Amino acid sequence: MISRWRPTVSAATILGLALVLRLPALAQKPTFSTQVEVVRVDVLVTENGRPIVGLRPTDFEILDNGVRQQVEFAGLEHMPLNLILALDASDSVAGVRLEHLRAASEALLDGLITDDQAALVTFNEMLALGSPLTSDLRQVRQAIRAVAPGGDTALIDALYAGIALGESDIGRGLLVVFTDGADTSSFLRRQVVNDAAKSTDVVVYPVASGLSGRRVTSFLKDVADQTGGRLFEIESTRDAQRAFVGILDEFRQRYLLSYTPRSVAKSGWHRLEVRVKGRRAVVKARAGYQAGF
Repeated sequence: MISRWRPTVSAATILGLALVLRLPALAQKPTFSTQVEVVRVDVLVTENGRPIVGLRPTDFEILDNGVRQQVEFAGLEHMPLNLILALDASDSVAGVRLEHLRAASEALLDGLITDDQAALVTFNEMLALGSPLTSDLRQVRQAIRAVAPGGDTALIDALYAGIALGESDIGRGLLVVFTDGADTSSFLRRQVVNDAAKSTDVVVYPVASGLSGRRVTSFLKDVADQTGGRLFEIESTRDAQRAFVGILDEFRQRYLLSYTPRSVAKSGWHRLEVRVKGRRAVVKARAGYQAGF
């Protein structure tokens, strides 16, 4: 959707100077208000586990706070992708695990096409902007090869930073975040990320290794569900490449829907329901959006 969220001053300080330099552009993005009327929704539609292609606007039904809306656009056409890769670089990611992550990240970049951009954020107890959002993938690859793990884990801060970067330029935002440990040192609280997830177009796909049953897994799943993404749980970093490539393949099959909201409030939380008419399809979309900042 066209609405944008605004980072707080205290949160910006944790991103480091390089990332802060990109936040003013984000702050200038328009918010959803009486002047901005188009809502954009990324949607994955599957049937028997397989993506459904060839759907038109009239095949979809969107309820905005229970009010049926007219879908004006529904397409799989390519729109430049802003891929944000956020990698856990704490002590636990070292040796062969780091090599697995590097290989997975390189494979993910191999799937990008003309006009797509990528950025790298790494996190331990601090955040580092390895590469800003750029179409020069050589720069991103060099940053991936330069990752040196050590320290604790600021996962919450990294999620917030990744969402900010995904919103910082025109395009469809995809945040792929990998972690193998619970948060131990973030400046921000989980609610800040939950609020950001409600107000962003960025689709979040966390990849978690060895976290099954932990509280952090539930948090990552909530953030993914809120944005219309999906949590990938893997047994070890050996499975990271399959997960990373699978995420990009799945994202390429998502429809971009848009509509002009009618007969609904211009502020507050809007719950969204997206359906496909006449089919028993499974629809994965964001839970809603926050209007009227």
